[in-house]
Amino acid sequence: MTVATKRPETRQAAETMRGWMNLLNLHVAGVAVLALVNLYLLAHIFFAWSAANSRNADAMERQSVAMKTAEIAKKPLEGLDEKLTAATVNADKFYKQRLPFANSEVAGELGALARKQNVKLTRVGYTYAPVMAGSAGALTEVRMDASLSGDYRPLVLFINSLERDKMFFLIDGVSLTGQQSGTVGLRLRLTTYLRPPVGTEGTEKSVLSASANAAGGGR
Repeated sequence: MTVATKRPETRQAAETMRGWMNLLNLHVAGVAVLALVNLYLLAHIFFAWSAANSRNADAMERQSVAMKTAEIAKKPLEGLDEKLTAATVNADKFYKQRLPFANSEVAGELGALARKQNVKLTRVGYTYAPVMAGSAGALTEVRMDASLSGDYRPLVLFINSLERDKMFFLIDGVSLTGQQSGTVGLRLRLTTYLRPPVGTEGTEKSVLSASANAAGGGR
């Protein structure tokens, strides 16, 4: 009687244990699967983070190179306003101090230099061409073809005095035209520029020319 009642209970307990074991196995398997999934996700996140850092480093390097290039490019432009102002002042000073405003000034300066060096200025031909017409810096180019005669050394000194003169002269060509009884013939091609008169320069020049002509007529 007793044995008969214990056997079904033992089988039921065994079946219950097997059920719990199956559930435990399922839980263990589920945890293992979740662990593998987590490892996969962690690895994926790590590789993504590494790639992002690498791209960020490349981007930062490119940005650094771009900034250095921009800094180098801007250096010539630093203080450009001041440089332009200084250049304008220097140009105005050069125009006023070294460029004539009348052709009579050019002829007078050539004659004065020739007399100073004791050479004879026999002929000067002039041709004119506008430069930057219609602008604030408009000039007139004056090309001269001059013939001189004299001793060799005074002619050399005359050329040197042209290069050093306060009036701007650009020597384009020099050629000897012959030599007779110690006198050397010289041909010079020169260039200078006429500027517009400043203030009362034109009026003053006209008054001085008129006064000189009147004085010459009285003698």
